[in-house]
Amino acid sequence: MSPDRPTIALVTSRPQLETGLDRDLPELARSLGVAGADVAVLPWDDPEADWERFDLVVIRSAWDYSERVTDFVAWAGRVARLTVLANPASVVRWNTDKRYLADLAEAGVPVVPTRYLEPGVAVELPDGGEFVVKPTSGAGSRYAARYAQDDHKAAVLHVERMHREGLTAMVQPYMPRMDETGERALVFVGGRFLHAVQKGAVLAPGLAYDDEKTPHPDLRPWQPTPAELDVAERALAAVPGSPELLYARVDLVDETGSGEPCVMELELVEPNLFLDLNPGALPAATEEILTAAQ
Repeated sequence: MSPDRPTIALVTSRPQLETGLDRDLPELARSLGVAGADVAVLPWDDPEADWERFDLVVIRSAWDYSERVTDFVAWAGRVARLTVLANPASVVRWNTDKRYLADLAEAGVPVVPTRYLEPGVAVELPDGGEFVVKPTSGAGSRYAARYAQDDHKAAVLHVERMHREGLTAMVQPYMPRMDETGERALVFVGGRFLHAVQKGAVLAPGLAYDDEKTPHPDLRPWQPTPAELDVAERALAAVPGSPELLYARVDLVDETGSGEPCVMELELVEPNLFLDLNPGALPAATEEILTAAQ
């Protein structure tokens, strides 16, 4: 480790290195290098990686973690004992299980209403309106699907499939305003609001849970409303232990009745930060990462 030239690891996954879907990753590595850091891009499960040699390890596109959650959380704990991990291992442990939505709701943060169905629990589905079924540990809309009322049989089979794999299912009402106003993702870096984007609905009617999905369709820059900023900041303030977060993304949708924003997901582990959609985002993220490495 050098005090003059910080060493930084940007953590990804083996599939990501093959596909290149993370458009932020090469530009972030380049920008950090130009700014004076020694940068390595490594899969989180690289057995040869010497994490202790880095001043800072930043989780970026470890998008396969949801298939090996236990291993990934254990990896985060090991790395955090060797060096500085962003975000912290306690945050990784909490945020990789979407039952954190219940914690946010208990803290008074408006969230999408959610029911959890653990393996061995009877499958009870909503009686009215469209609904969504997905696992509590998932990335890229893995095992997620949207159902109409006459699709109950398919939805039950979906939940039973997850239960056979030991996964807890979560059931939420489909927020119909998403088809009009989309989903808004508010990005924070170094504890400060960076920028926001709007994206279209991921779950189209009839799209099966095991079909490939476009995680962020129809992306465009977005100017958040004061209400959206307020909900996002309240969600971040409700993270247990009030940890320092290097990065965060708060995904919001509109409530069905009031139209007020509520949290769909709070992304604190490996969110896409959409740095290419705002000219000032990459320099700002670079500066905050360098500061965290010092």
